[in-house]
Amino acid sequence: MSNGGAKAAVASVGAPQPLDWKFSQVFGERAAGEEVQEVDIISAIEFDRTGDHLATGDRGGRVVLFERTDTRDYAGHRRDLERMDFPMNRHPEFRYKTEFQSHEPEFDYLKSLEIEEKINKIRWCQSANGALFLLSTNDKTIKFWKVQEKKVKKVCDMNVDSSKAMGNGPIVDSSISTSSKQFIENGGCIRNDFSFPTGGFPSLCLPVVTSLETNLMARCRRIYAHAHDYHINSISNNSDGETFISADDLRINLWNMEISNQSFNIVDVKPANMEDLTEVITSAEFHPKHCNMLAYSSSKGSIRLIDMRQSALCDTHSKLFEEQDAPGTRSFFTEIIASISDIKFAKDGRHILSRDYMTLKLWDINMDSGPVATFQVHEHLRPKLCDLYENDSIFDKFECCLSGDGLRVATGSYSNLFRVFGCSEGSTEATTLEASKNPTRRQGQTSSRPCRSLGSLSGVVRRVKGADNLGVDANGNTSDFTTKLLHLAWHPTENSIACAASNSLYIYYA
Repeated sequence: MSNGGAKAAVASVGAPQPLDWKFSQVFGERAAGEEVQEVDIISAIEFDRTGDHLATGDRGGRVVLFERTDTRDYAGHRRDLERMDFPMNRHPEFRYKTEFQSHEPEFDYLKSLEIEEKINKIRWCQSANGALFLLSTNDKTIKFWKVQEKKVKKVCDMNVDSSKAMGNGPIVDSSISTSSKQFIENGGCIRNDFSFPTGGFPSLCLPVVTSLETNLMARCRRIYAHAHDYHINSISNNSDGETFISADDLRINLWNMEISNQSFNIVDVKPANMEDLTEVITSAEFHPKHCNMLAYSSSKGSIRLIDMRQSALCDTHSKLFEEQDAPGTRSFFTEIIASISDIKFAKDGRHILSRDYMTLKLWDINMDSGPVATFQVHEHLRPKLCDLYENDSIFDKFECCLSGDGLRVATGSYSNLFRVFGCSEGSTEATTLEASKNPTRRQGQTSSRPCRSLGSLSGVVRRVKGADNLGVDANGNTSDFTTKLLHLAWHPTENSIACAASNSLYIYYA
């Protein structure tokens, strides 16, 4: 085989085939015409590190936990399956585990400000001793929760009839008068007709405490409050397992998990004169492997990578990632649509995924000249920016996520649609799915995209071009701006996506 043929063969093998997404489950499905309560709308989704647990938060301040059940069926036969070299192609199944009220509505009397109970973010912490730990936050207060099974205990195996026993004393009969009761030591009394059997009891049974059933209990271990003047938009666990950060519009604070009454301000972008304010912090996340590094995004479309070893207050960044606007393309909406609503590190820590209103961008932390790939999500909405500004849809904050292997990225859109893109070398995958039991119902035709390379970074940064018909389905229907898919999460080890459409949680697998 010639070298050219070998290279072509390698390229064809290296580019994974587009995934065939299938519906798995839905929780809280809406009936036709059913009105959704505001408090039931899902506002946060997060898988834990193993992917065996899934948490959602809603606008009513509740956290709902789900646990995976299909993996248990294979636990006893795993060794046999490995011996047979039999692939465990499981259909992912989750079941409702428990729920608890994380936050309540509050009122700040000093500022005359109502504080919503809505859950902004959920982050899982490291589990221990069979207990689950997680952080949840609303606009002002972060809480650390422990969810554990508690056994319900009951005393049994008594010598006497428990129905006639009362308190810690022996058998009591309340029908007899006080004068006729025979009192014994320790405050007990016995009935007149009570007598020991001839020869005594055949055996003396000591009381036994047994656990008949278990209940899941959620307990708030710590409350991290009074550290943010502005609304909290992000929380992120550190890889050291001991600290986490919380970010609002102007500051990022560093917390120790064990200390709730003190935090350290590590980033402060508040100017001396608020009239000089030009940008705010929109999202922040710790590096998945290096505990001293974190990244945060801004409303100007830039991402800053900072190293906490440089100084106590990280006013200067180690690297700045931003893409310059093409000359003559600026408009009234330029800065609004450039604002980054979410950033996520890839599992290996090499790449950062960012979502602004129009696009998804993938950045290499070793290359700050521009994104290595750009995925068009809302380009078809550019002619409608005036209408989107009028109805405030232009300020919607869509989240993004990466697959555990780093080969694909996903984000949400309008009409309860979400997009999945392949980001490996040679991939042209661009799939449109709907959050429904038939995810490919409105897929229609998706424009093919030129290949982008993550392996050859020493070249011109490539931008994905081409029209995007996401807003028009096969029947010619335009996007419905009242139904939006803002929140979604990718399973850490498998091709499975959980996404929220209003009050419904949909799970898909491929």
